[in-house]
Amino acid sequence: MSGPVKTTCPYCGVGCGVSVEVSTANSPAESRVIAVSGDVAHPANAGKLCVKGTNLAGTLGHATRLKTPQVNGADVTWSEAIRRVANGFRTTIDEFGPDSVAFYLSGQLLTEDYYVANKLMKGFIGSANVDTNSRLCMASAVAAHKRAFGEDVVPCDYQDLNECELLVMVGSNAAWAHPVLFQSVLERRQAGTLKVVVIDPRATTTAQEADLHLAIRPGADLALFNGLLSHLHQVGATDLDFIQTHTSGFAGALEEIGADDDNVADVASACGLTEAELQTFLVQGLMRKFFVGPF
Repeated sequence: MSGPVKTTCPYCGVGCGVSVEVSTANSPAESRVIAVSGDVAHPANAGKLCVKGTNLAGTLGHATRLKTPQVNGADVTWSEAIRRVANGFRTTIDEFGPDSVAFYLSGQLLTEDYYVANKLMKGFIGSANVDTNSRLCMASAVAAHKRAFGEDVVPCDYQDLNECELLVMVGSNAAWAHPVLFQSVLERRQAGTLKVVVIDPRATTTAQEADLHLAIRPGADLALFNGLLSHLHQVGATDLDFIQTHTSGFAGALEEIGADDDNVADVASACGLTEAELQTFLVQGLMRKFFVGPF
């Protein structure tokens, strides 16, 4: 038995630290994972693991994994399998051209693996049809970050979640997608140091745990945020010095959304909300530095 190996859970973006107990038996070649637990010293999870992380050990064994390639359910050699795939690509490309084939890669590959796959598709086959589920997961967020901040950067860290007084979650079901992180959010909410607002058409588990759930009409996000910007501008809650120093196009944006008219009722109607719901969000959520009592 060797000492625990410190590593990271590969599943979601929380980045939980895990401690892996490995049995080396008689030699390193015979090593096997016998237990996985949360790393109590890791800042992302402080020893906690969700059901996926807790069951990591069960995914690391080789007893139920394929040991050889298969074609139509029968074992074949690697040479035969590679030749079959290559011939399939060759036949399709000869008949329909390079753009008739594509690679769709896993988001869990290493950077070097992505590089080789891109070289094969773009440099050898001659098509740009290569993508990963990473884009499916993050393309919209990357586009928004580049427009808002000039680069693909996530403008939040765990310290923000530890210190903020109001957390607004838009379209996020963190209770399922990032359960360990959401448990930390719930601990602060239950301690009375954090209010949580969820903006989501769906009545998710996350929404059910929030102080306020704004079940907006699907597709009404833009109307809500434009209305919010207009309201903040009208009540003097925008930081004009920061806006002038670090942004561009603010005046044009205000003109385009009609920020001279702060009509909460119209915004609520466009979003499928009641005026009372939107006023609760605006007044008690955004305009008070400290929260007193329930929403």
